[in-house]
Amino acid sequence: MQTADTITPQDWDARVDRLSEKLPDSLRRALDWLREPSRLWLRVGAAILFILGGIFSILPVLGLWMLPVGLALLAQDVPGLKVPLEKSARWIEATWARLKARWRG
Repeated sequence: MQTADTITPQDWDARVDRLSEKLPDSLRRALDWLREPSRLWLRVGAAILFILGGIFSILPVLGLWMLPVGLALLAQDVPGLKVPLEKSARWIEATWARLKARWRG
């Protein structure tokens, strides 16, 4: 893993690849299908729906979990989102590690 000042869009792509490998086969195949370049408009449409669902998270079924999923889908086609998403993911990982260490005492 590289330092925070040398984060590249490829780091985000690698993270998504690693995470997709952990998914059950059916979900991984669906994600791989959705990430194909020919699925651009379907992917962007799904991303917008997820983002809107995250914004209206007060409603049942919809939740804040939808916002990062939508941003991750959108990042496939908007490379400028990849570095901020990778930085956010690294911040979340570091914060989670600190909290776990604190809880273990």
